[in-house]
Amino acid sequence: MRFMIIVKATKDSEAGVMPDEKMLKDMMKYNEELVKAGIMQAGDGLHPSSKGARVRFSGKNRTVIDGPFAETKELIAGFWMWQVKSREEAIEWVKRCPNPMPGDSEIEIRQVFESPELTDNPEILNKEAELRAKSANNAAR
Repeated sequence: MRFMIIVKATKDSEAGVMPDEKMLKDMMKYNEELVKAGIMQAGDGLHPSSKGARVRFSGKNRTVIDGPFAETKELIAGFWMWQVKSREEAIEWVKRCPNPMPGDSEIEIRQVFESPELTDNPEILNKEAELRAKSANNAAR
């Protein structure tokens, strides 16, 4: 099962406050444990929403909205993609995570849909597998 582990933004992360050296070292050690356990597939921190944009869809119209975005509690400061056996295993790994922010923080755990959960159409499943292989090849460059 794949899960996206979402580090929620805080006022500090949205203000561009960077983690101190101890936090970086603690997080690097945690990431090393995830890699060693074969769980971590990807993970990164994100710039504040002030450097981002959203695209709103309304029928055929597209509207670009530049950041920053008001609701900090709705924003993402970073993420991991993990492959684990269960939601419970993901929870246990998150509980071992160092606090990713200087103050109170929150990490959200969301299961990723796998292609067979969305369709049983072999044409779509084969195309999805082909795209995943190409994507993995691109990432390896």
